[in-house]
Amino acid sequence: MSADEVTPAEEIDAIIASTGGWRAATLAEVRRVILGADAGITEEIKWRKPSKPEGVATWVSNGNVCMADVLKSAVRLTFPKGGQLDDPRGLFNARLTGDKIRAIDFFEDAPVDADALRGIVAQAVAANRG
Repeated sequence: MSADEVTPAEEIDAIIASTGGWRAATLAEVRRVILGADAGITEEIKWRKPSKPEGVATWVSNGNVCMADVLKSAVRLTFPKGGQLDDPRGLFNARLTGDKIRAIDFFEDAPVDADALRGIVAQAVAANRG
């Protein structure tokens, strides 16, 4: 990597910084939990397009574990294999109609249940190793 290349971690830092407010704080918190759930998780930026030139923050371990989207009223973590995961604390609250993908919308003033999220991320990593 040359000196002028930006790492995915730096790009995610920039996404957080440009978001600002409670959504930035929430994204930073869920990022910390995700990275702490498994030492094999790496960060990538995927799905760049003209309407979203910064791309999508994605956490990967033998495939996509989850990806983050900053919405107007929420920070959404989408799990491609969410339908296969146990969710005893009921974190999944979005994209519930299909049998594969599940998402968690984090709203303003709602605390992040770090233990439950860490458990879901660890299951997603295990499902990718499957």
